[in-house]
Amino acid sequence: MGDLVVLGLGYVGRPLADRAHAAGLSVVGVDSDPAVVAALDGGPFPVTTDPAAVSTADTVVICVPTGLVGGEPDLRAVVAAGRAVGDHLRPGALVVLESTSYPGTTEEVLLPLLEARGLVAGVDFNLACSPERVDPGNAAFGLANTPKVVSGLTPLCAKRCAAFYEQLVDEVVPAAGLREAEMAKLLENSYRLVNIALVNEVAVLCERLGVDVWDVLRCAGTKPFGFQAFRPGPGAGGHCIPVDPVYLSTRARAVGAPCAVVDAARAVNSGMPAYVARRALDLLRGGGRVAGARVLVVGVTYKADVADIRETPAEGVVRALRAAGARVSYCDPLVPAFAVDGAEVPRVPEVGSGWDLVVLLQDHRGVRLGSPGPVLDTRGVLDGEDVHRL
Repeated sequence: MGDLVVLGLGYVGRPLADRAHAAGLSVVGVDSDPAVVAALDGGPFPVTTDPAAVSTADTVVICVPTGLVGGEPDLRAVVAAGRAVGDHLRPGALVVLESTSYPGTTEEVLLPLLEARGLVAGVDFNLACSPERVDPGNAAFGLANTPKVVSGLTPLCAKRCAAFYEQLVDEVVPAAGLREAEMAKLLENSYRLVNIALVNEVAVLCERLGVDVWDVLRCAGTKPFGFQAFRPGPGAGGHCIPVDPVYLSTRARAVGAPCAVVDAARAVNSGMPAYVARRALDLLRGGGRVAGARVLVVGVTYKADVADIRETPAEGVVRALRAAGARVSYCDPLVPAFAVDGAEVPRVPEVGSGWDLVVLLQDHRGVRLGSPGPVLDTRGVLDGEDVHRL
């Protein structure tokens, strides 16, 4: 028998498998993508595309991606994983869903798939939910020292889930039930979405009023209570912030409950790439031309020092600048190739000089701007006569 099988070896599953292996558990990784398996072959634990590995596991953790299709939640990977696990699940095993989804997913979507061969959840096997809290690039908090919310279909399922994660993390936080655990994850990311949207909206207002938003944030941040500092930027990217709150608002609509604050926040953040492009075009017009202007976008990932372009606001910025006739290139040491709407964006290895405008979207460590000419700084990190802040 094996201790653990992890389904999905991406941003969530791979750190979990690594941590479990380091803790002394026997681990098998399963991923449906042969390229992922090939890349991990020869690593510290065996990997395979064959979900039959589940048949020997004491614990199975589902870490497959959940995204959007046409602006709606996409649970196809969860469904496929549930079917695969259900086909090979052995009595007595623990199955945990870590993939982010709306409240009710574990019971309404996953449970029937696991019970398809006649095993009964809570009787023949244990079913649990422990939403992932991975923050790529966070040097202070990783899997081990980030408290882990756990829940189960029954009290015994929850205890079994807690006992598993107690081997891997410093603190386990029991939730009242599966839906509470699922909702907690959506609340965490919706909280960030709303506060990012608030400072983005304030940044736009400050520009109209001739107010330095960065000094406003500096001053407000000195309050030792009642205020947590968020910073404006070109938009919210990655998986969690632009995607997870959609699961919340979609579920809210399904049960006839309002989710107006989340929906408004999504609209504000979605509009930021166009706003940044408008500011850039205004600067180009002030310099004499837009059509044919040479614009360099610096940093196209969604987050500093992380090589991840999922939902990056850089796409919207580049799209709008191109539509206005600008010739756009990019500089990002973490992204060897970048395309928008199927058209490659030329890459330069360093910022250099001679640009009509440089747009700083992401302030990666180690990227030196020097004195490239006019700069639109969306991160509030630069000073100088030629620097125009968001």
